[in-house]
Amino acid sequence: MHELIPLSCGDKNIISKIFAAETSRSADYCFGNYYIWDGRFRQYIAVVGNRLVTSLTRQGECWFAFPVGSGDIAPAMEYMKELCRQKDTDLKICGICAEHLPLLGEEFEVCPDRSFSDYIYRLDALAEYSGKSLHGKKNFCNRFEREHDWRFEELTQEKLPLCRELLSRWLSEEGDRLEESISFESDALSIALDSFSELNLEGGILFAEDEPIGFSVGEMLTVDTFCVHFEKAFSRVVGAYAMLCRETAKMVRNRHPDIYYINREDDMGMEKLRTSKLSYKPEYILEKYTAIWKRKK
Repeated sequence: MHELIPLSCGDKNIISKIFAAETSRSADYCFGNYYIWDGRFRQYIAVVGNRLVTSLTRQGECWFAFPVGSGDIAPAMEYMKELCRQKDTDLKICGICAEHLPLLGEEFEVCPDRSFSDYIYRLDALAEYSGKSLHGKKNFCNRFEREHDWRFEELTQEKLPLCRELLSRWLSEEGDRLEESISFESDALSIALDSFSELNLEGGILFAEDEPIGFSVGEMLTVDTFCVHFEKAFSRVVGAYAMLCRETAKMVRNRHPDIYYINREDDMGMEKLRTSKLSYKPEYILEKYTAIWKRKK
């Protein structure tokens, strides 16, 4: 039987190849995202056939990610079931996309997982704030440009200390008003900055009057989709978030001409974050599901 081992940065090449077989726009299928959130989910992995089996901790319980990859799914499913039999628990699977549902069979009880569903946007819509529905975002940018001497620069290794300092100030200013799960996000962001080059991450940093006031971090997801993992800016600076989102989209368009979509990930079930992400008018929401296999007694 395969042995589950802790996830490490050294697993990048093999996991990235497995993810590539999915050709999915789900944010779950880029290694950088997988790795930087390991502190929250405490993942253990095994490769079964051409599929990745991942055990993780979610809300204090043992779950498995959907066994992505290619080829016959039966060996991976049986492997997960056997692990659950040994532990005398039900098999619970998360991160399931619509195209995966037919692979589950009728033995699973399936439920929507809205809090972990991804927001997918057209790149050009965010880069230009075109159309009536995004007119408010454009107005915020116009005001920001009138009131500030600003610039946006690509994030490089040399600029990472500025991001770490900004994150520290951001947590100090806004941390008391944030929900508890933000501590996991700040940990993940710290890992992203520490492993920026190793994970092939990209991003940008927004300045006003030579002061860094926001930055973004993301990575290529598929041939037509870029995934933005983080956007952090000071809410006291009117228009900073709208500017950061717009300029990041422009940067992605310049660097990757074939990109058509931006995945700005899920809302973690946080009401304010959901309202914010909806305000940028997603092209669609990539729905996720959970499934539970009741172990026969």
